[in-house]
Amino acid sequence: MFSGIVEEMATLVAIDRDQDNIDFTFKCSFVDHLKIDQSISHNGVCLTVVRLTDDTYTVTAMRETLIRSNLGLLKVGDRVNVERSMLMNGRLDGHIVQGHVDGTATCVGMEDADGSTYFTFEYPFDKTMAKRGYMTVDKGSVTVNGVSLTVCEPTDNSFKVAIIPYTRENTNFCDIKIGSVINIEFDILGKYMARLLHFDA
Repeated sequence: MFSGIVEEMATLVAIDRDQDNIDFTFKCSFVDHLKIDQSISHNGVCLTVVRLTDDTYTVTAMRETLIRSNLGLLKVGDRVNVERSMLMNGRLDGHIVQGHVDGTATCVGMEDADGSTYFTFEYPFDKTMAKRGYMTVDKGSVTVNGVSLTVCEPTDNSFKVAIIPYTRENTNFCDIKIGSVINIEFDILGKYMARLLHFDA
């Protein structure tokens, strides 16, 4: 489990394909604190450390993960938001993030907000999935590339988020532009509430 509070950006240094799987090798500042089998969120996707060197670590993404996320679009040199799993004795500064990305969305708008920036994202609308909680609500939580954010102006298939300068500079929001594909995870609490409301006792 994660909080959606990004620790830093890791740089992709190698991509290796093994049938339908892809091994991604990254560099970041906390490599020497990692261990094999540890879970790390990459752009919101929970992946397991499978190899370590002195200054890199490697994780494996399977076909299902690549289909549902933007990881298959990564190129060597790209930066991803990373977060180690949450300690249960700490504060939950973001919201409950599972690291199970629900799908992707596309950036369709960017506008200045007196120093901050509003980003607008669109995703495919599915009425059945929306009834199961795969949607956004005003002032609710959403995870974008692993970043815990508050929703503004949601529609059936879009939402806005307001990004302060610190977040833009210290996450890969600094690389997002019109047309960029991002990962989204809808709020797990909303999914449970939707399931309870439609439960046929």
